[in-house]
Amino acid sequence: MSVTIDYAVEGMSCGHCEKTVSAELAAVPGVAGVAADAGAGRVAVTVAADHALDEDLVRTAVDEAGFTLVGRI
Repeated sequence: MSVTIDYAVEGMSCGHCEKTVSAELAAVPGVAGVAADAGAGRVAVTVAADHALDEDLVRTAVDEAGFTLVGRI
């Protein structure tokens, strides 16, 4: 079983942005999947239900991609 957490992300404007943030988030330990939507300004991160996702690592990954994590939605 898995859990999906939605985050608001500022600064994404195109498919390339989606790919960049997705690649950074996919490298975060425990992340099983990422779906970014530039038009909606959101990213859905999927993790195993028994895994605690480190929010600081999520924020760092989004920052590394060049965008701003606003928070959970």
